[in-house]
Amino acid sequence: MINTVLYDMDGLLLDTEPLWGESMLRIAAKHKIPIGPDRFKETTGLRIYEVTEYWSVKYPWNGSTSVEVAEEILDDIIDASKRAGRVLPGVIQSLELLKNNGFKIGLASSSPARMIHALVDHFGITHYFDCISSADVVELGKPHPGVFMHCASAMASTPLQCVVFEDSVNGMIAGKAARMKVVVIPDALHFDDPRFALADAKLSSMEDFDLDVLKRL
Repeated sequence: MINTVLYDMDGLLLDTEPLWGESMLRIAAKHKIPIGPDRFKETTGLRIYEVTEYWSVKYPWNGSTSVEVAEEILDDIIDASKRAGRVLPGVIQSLELLKNNGFKIGLASSSPARMIHALVDHFGITHYFDCISSADVVELGKPHPGVFMHCASAMASTPLQCVVFEDSVNGMIAGKAARMKVVVIPDALHFDDPRFALADAKLSSMEDFDLDVLKRL
């Protein structure tokens, strides 16, 4: 029986997904790293420290280390998210519904812990979560299932008791690899991606979520 719900953050809880690209481009330009939007597909799914490490090998630059560049990107996106980001429609209602019905609620994101905590605190939603896990604490990020398994374990939940809310293909794969049910809520641009057929359910928005969605899983 499902008693635990795990949320992704970027693009699922918060509309921060587009801001990542903007921050990466700003900091890359500052350091004269020859990166454009056409290069982002080379690092899709990698954590930010893995992205800048990849850049340092493929597009080497002088000066700051890859870790220092990653930290600058994080500073930039945290600031941008506080200024321009928002909690996505339906998210607060879903959290209230789950909390009021006794579900355990976790946040499991590939974003670094300091970004996660800065933003959930800023947007006033920290108190909804029984556990907040970052891929910082596991060896591999999504599509590896480690961050979901870590979060579930911290709440004393088994994979078969968990459902994952995700907006990305890599996140969906991670949830399925963890043997959890997965509900995907893709953005409009990727909504018809045939790979989302692997999910157990697909919603147009978190506003479409109710407890019947979980009962049907």
